[in-house]
Amino acid sequence: MTTPGAGTGISVVICAFTDKRWDDVLAAVESVRRQRHPAHEIILSVDHNTELYRRLSEALPDVRVVENAEARGLSGGKNTGVSLAEGDVVAFLDDDAVAAPGWLAAFAAAYAADPKVLGVGGRTLSLWPGSPGSAELRTHLEKGRPLRIQTGDPHLHPDSAEAFTVQTGKRPRWFPDEFEWTVGGTYRGMLPGPVRNVLGGNASFRKEAFEVAGGFSSDIGRTHAIDRPLGCEETEFCIRLGQRRPDAVQLFEPEAVIWHRVPVERTRFAYYRSRCYAEGLSKALVASMVGSQDGLSNERAHAFKTLPKGALRGVGEAVRGDVAGLGRAAAITAGLGFTATGYLVGRRAVRKGG
Repeated sequence: MTTPGAGTGISVVICAFTDKRWDDVLAAVESVRRQRHPAHEIILSVDHNTELYRRLSEALPDVRVVENAEARGLSGGKNTGVSLAEGDVVAFLDDDAVAAPGWLAAFAAAYAADPKVLGVGGRTLSLWPGSPGSAELRTHLEKGRPLRIQTGDPHLHPDSAEAFTVQTGKRPRWFPDEFEWTVGGTYRGMLPGPVRNVLGGNASFRKEAFEVAGGFSSDIGRTHAIDRPLGCEETEFCIRLGQRRPDAVQLFEPEAVIWHRVPVERTRFAYYRSRCYAEGLSKALVASMVGSQDGLSNERAHAFKTLPKGALRGVGEAVRGDVAGLGRAAAITAGLGFTATGYLVGRRAVRKGG
């Protein structure tokens, strides 16, 4: 029996920038090597770091290690990978993430099911402090033990008994599910099926999408040369793609699972505040580039529907004995305020610049 999407060639692009993530990068690459649907190729795009490029080239002879040929930052690194990719589909994996064994198979099946699908994003589970380190995960993979989500998830098929069940560590009790996007994870409110945009750390696109929409904008997104945790390069790209190809479909596919590491400093409220504010700044720039109607459609729904429900849920949990529920309700309210403030400041800056 032929597996759906078996003939789909997928190039995997991983962007790296620092040797501080050495173990993370090696684990990410090993997880791609162990896919049930083999990658057509692995492209490791190194962002203006000659020494890291040299080390990775020596350590990973079976990987196509390249230097970012565009502007410094995540957008340039992704564009470099896309320009070299030979597969029918290009998938992106963060350098501090590892993919479940069915990750690429889930992408391939989604593309095989509908030729109108130009983009598919997957489900990202956060690896909080206390979760297995990247070196440990890589060791399990090298021993032939596939990584498995904790049991009980209805979206995912179980792997063999020899699989390693990945424990996801300890989330701060005050941290709300609705804001897991601040650490790169899938947040409460995301539903399987068509979406306006996929999330960049666990995403894929047909090569055709880049012919239609061009590449990721270097005027937006994250760069290690700037301390502020900006983002949204994938949001702007997806909206631009949808505007130029209104018939195109982009999907959220929960079976395309990865785990993304959350360092200790990102579990603190100071980072949460900064990330929310930076998201507001980024969203203001996105809205100026693609229009506020498309640029803010998802955000309005999230702010006016999902977040109030989350705050009420937190209060209800506190009433039932989970005092931390009040912290989550407060964090939702504060996060919305920080993001809105960032958006207003960003919009004012865009207008002055225009």
